[in-house]
Amino acid sequence: MIYRFCRSSIFWLCCLAAWPLAVWAQSPVIGTASGPVQGAIENDIAVFRGLPFAAPPVGEQRWREPQPVQPWSSVRQASTVGASCPQKRGLSLEGGGDPGTLNEDCLYLNVFTPRAEPGAKLPVMVWIHGGALIFGGGGLPLYDGSALARRGAVVVTLNYRLGRMGFFTHPALEQERPGGPVNFGLFDQIAALQWVQQNIGAFGGDASKVTVFGQSAGAQSVLALMASPLAAGLFHGAIAESPYAFPGHTRAKAAATGAAIADAVGLPGARASMDALRRIPAERLSALDGNEVSLTSSFITGDAAVPLPLLEVFQQGREAAVPLVIGSNSDDASVVLAFGIDPAQAVQKLGKARVLVKAFYPEVKDERQLGLAMGRDVGFTAFARRIAYLHSQKAPTWRYYFSHTGVGAGSTGAGHGAEVPYVMGTTSQCQCLGQPPTPFDLAVEDRMGDRWVAFASTGKPEGKVAWPQDNRGRGVVLDIGNQDTVRPAFMSARLNTIITGLKWAGSRAARQ
Repeated sequence: MIYRFCRSSIFWLCCLAAWPLAVWAQSPVIGTASGPVQGAIENDIAVFRGLPFAAPPVGEQRWREPQPVQPWSSVRQASTVGASCPQKRGLSLEGGGDPGTLNEDCLYLNVFTPRAEPGAKLPVMVWIHGGALIFGGGGLPLYDGSALARRGAVVVTLNYRLGRMGFFTHPALEQERPGGPVNFGLFDQIAALQWVQQNIGAFGGDASKVTVFGQSAGAQSVLALMASPLAAGLFHGAIAESPYAFPGHTRAKAAATGAAIADAVGLPGARASMDALRRIPAERLSALDGNEVSLTSSFITGDAAVPLPLLEVFQQGREAAVPLVIGSNSDDASVVLAFGIDPAQAVQKLGKARVLVKAFYPEVKDERQLGLAMGRDVGFTAFARRIAYLHSQKAPTWRYYFSHTGVGAGSTGAGHGAEVPYVMGTTSQCQCLGQPPTPFDLAVEDRMGDRWVAFASTGKPEGKVAWPQDNRGRGVVLDIGNQDTVRPAFMSARLNTIITGLKWAGSRAARQ
């Protein structure tokens, strides 16, 4: 979706030159393709919140690709974030905090810029939030882009449709539009990137230097954008923080799940009509996210945005040839605890194979820790290594391992998402460390923020400690702890064994 330039914005661009300087200093006005917007200056950063990048996906537009924004002529206030997309509130603590107001009219983004002027040509960083594709929001305080903007980048954070509003199909939808969109949330992300290409220059950004970065489901989205033909040319660098190894879903499985969802809300299952489904209140559909009738946190294979499984695209070398930073955390698997999963039980299900698995983890003390370590490596560390190996044959690739733990962190390491406040520079504001940040925390925050912005600017994550590329499976990582440490052949024997096992399991499943 490419937006048409609104002719009225040309008029506003001409008028802005006469805007009083004192007013501009506190309330900058920018002309966008849809109309003029007025932000605010917050601690020397120009901030524009709640900018619509697509029309509200409501009514007949539910379960359709995003449509162009209706243009406006008067100055639109951009001082408050837009509503977050519908989701189950009980999961908000794992999604970065309280998402605030929820509404299907949620396709908004936020811009943080140190120089709100055309021609500044600053690197652009587009953040895609995590939350298992079912919760979270781009406007949460944890994701405030001001600190990265102070380091010299224009930062964009965005919402995208979640859960069954964002990733869904049903027999009636398959009949309505055979082979049509089903990954609506990913289409939203692509629409936001198209908005960036068209508008970010007015905010001081360089549309030819766009980096997408995200964590967990946001990192999975980064990989999906790299693999999607619809996102080609919309970004020029990628950072994937703790993507996970969940496989995608077939359209057939997703349609069967859609029928089960229809049944769960009182409609006649597979025989439900799209009119009836579109009349179901969003909160009733969101209430089903994360239970037995929902899909796991992956994309649906088989539409224009995700024509093939992600790993298959990387194995074929068909992903975007952009520089990539990818990594994982030392206790990523602790995320399962929030969903009531007992890691010790997972180990016990291995039976006699437990002895072999324990041999790879001599440092662990009990089956709970073994389950977390095994889940971390199978679900995150090995997957990051595999993607890095495949992509390094096509473009520069760097891999990290985040092991820094604050004083209030768990004894098993840096949990899933623990790196986010250090990347965003929000350790002092988010209250997510359990106490004020220590000097070590602030030093890690400085190093990560500088490296991420350097990557967006130059295509290289430069810092005081040289970070070698992970070329063709060398296994080299930058261990980000209290200090940055380069670790060659990091966990290589263990991770290679896991990757070999996953390949075997995948090929066996494909034959069945």
